Amino acid sequence: MRVLVLGGAGFLGSHTLVALAEAGHAPVALDNLVNASARAVERAAGLGGRAIPLVVADVRDAAALERALREHRAEAVIHFAALKAVARSVREPLEYFDNNVGGTVAVLRAMQQAGVERLVFSSSATVYGVPARVPIAEDAPRGAVNPYGHTKHACELLIEDACAAGGRLAALLLRYFNPVGAHPSGRLGEDPRGTPDNLMPFVSQVAVGRRPWLPVFGADWPTPDGTCVRDYLHVMDLAEAHVAALGALEGGGGRAPALNLGTGRGHSVREVVAEFERAAGRPIPTRVEGRRAGDVAVLYADCGRAAQVLGWRARRDLRAMCADAWRFQRENPSGYAAG
Repeated sequence: MRVLVLGGAGFLGSHTLVALAEAGHAPVALDNLVNASARAVERAAGLGGRAIPLVVADVRDAAALERALREHRAEAVIHFAALKAVARSVREPLEYFDNNVGGTVAVLRAMQQAGVERLVFSSSATVYGVPARVPIAEDAPRGAVNPYGHTKHACELLIEDACAAGGRLAALLLRYFNPVGAHPSGRLGEDPRGTPDNLMPFVSQVAVGRRPWLPVFGADWPTPDGTCVRDYLHVMDLAEAHVAALGALEGGGGRAPALNLGTGRGHSVREVVAEFERAAGRPIPTRVEGRRAGDVAVLYADCGRAAQVLGWRARRDLRAMCADAWRFQRENPSGYAAG
């Protein structure tokens, strides 16, 4: 299948390019490169064993999206292109709605004009907000507590309405918990611009000496060790889920089911730091700071529906996540900037 991967030069997109190529698909990456590097697409092509074209364009540009869909004869779209830092979304909600929701409107318009009927959408566990219970299943109420989560909720509603409008659009809404890790080759990994907003890349940069310590946002949460608990998912497990999702869209339009992607197990910040210290063979200095706006104490997934619909389960554990993330950071201490 010919697949246009929006946000294809980013962390999740580049690893999914590899998984698609290895599965025999023909991926094309589209990215504005604001928070990503073209080198990631080049490396993904080398790992996947086939050329992967890169279209440099903004996800909000419906005309550019339509041209890319037509020129590359795309049969499906995987939509990763979004701003995703929770703390930044609290400071800049207008930018987040413009990019994330406006971009998804443009994607749906372009797909409609080009006659492309399969969409895999990158959603988030943040749509659940503060859960009444864990593990969280897909039928839990949506109640995001920060602007980033609000944008993902709005995009889900938009896609659901587009699928229900009587056309042939078929979509899957994949709600990620916390993707981390890197390709085991050390060639691909997470390389955020500026100060990392997520735990694993921050830990990696402390371990490699780029930052002096890791801020821990709250040590008084109602969890066993006082730090937030999250469901961390290896990025290659996530990439493989997207390959499975393409096959699950063969059944026709008019639907947009949501599926959780996670391991079904939570790990605290302190557990992640301890495992990363074992992987790197060095201590990770930490500093406890105040809680961040928009955070919640515990989030982990019930992934049973993904197993039923996709035949997929996460296979890699926290040890592999930390070891692979460290391998990428060790071999690329300045990220992709060093070539």
